[in-house]
Amino acid sequence: MNLERRTETRTPEKVKKADHRLATHPSLHLQRRVDGQLWATKGEQTRPVWVCRCFPWSDPGTQISLRDEEEDEFALVSDPSKLDSGSREALELALVEAGFVLEILRVDECEEEVEIRTWKVQTRQGERRFQTRRDDWPLPIPGGGLLIRDVAGDLFLVREPDELDRHSRGLLWAFVD
Repeated sequence: MNLERRTETRTPEKVKKADHRLATHPSLHLQRRVDGQLWATKGEQTRPVWVCRCFPWSDPGTQISLRDEEEDEFALVSDPSKLDSGSREALELALVEAGFVLEILRVDECEEEVEIRTWKVQTRQGERRFQTRRDDWPLPIPGGGLLIRDVAGDLFLVREPDELDRHSRGLLWAFVD
């Protein structure tokens, strides 16, 4: 399984088109199986899927893309309240797991190697080290802040870059405008 998850740009037209796929498959059923994986059944097809919020910062509770191992969209859940209770519960649990974001309070180190950038940071949860690909840059998020995705797919949030200490701002400066 590819641990990197690509970011896809969504437009209202794409969402509307994808939403139509759900409308044509109202029998979408989700369950968490013994292996801990979220499984989706649509018609006669069943696949393990992972969740991807299409608008994680502006509308995190709707427009949830269910992606298979090839990162292809298997289904789009526009409104989780329209799912049956078991599916909704399985989806909510998957969203909680997928939505775990570590908030960076200070950047101690950022070292670049050939293909990798290694970060040492202080988060609300304690000290963390993680790696990003050198060509992956922190993403500005609506409302301010930066989002950093490591090579394992974990997310790190710098809520207010201007509020960080001088050393941290100096290390982040190279990655922001």
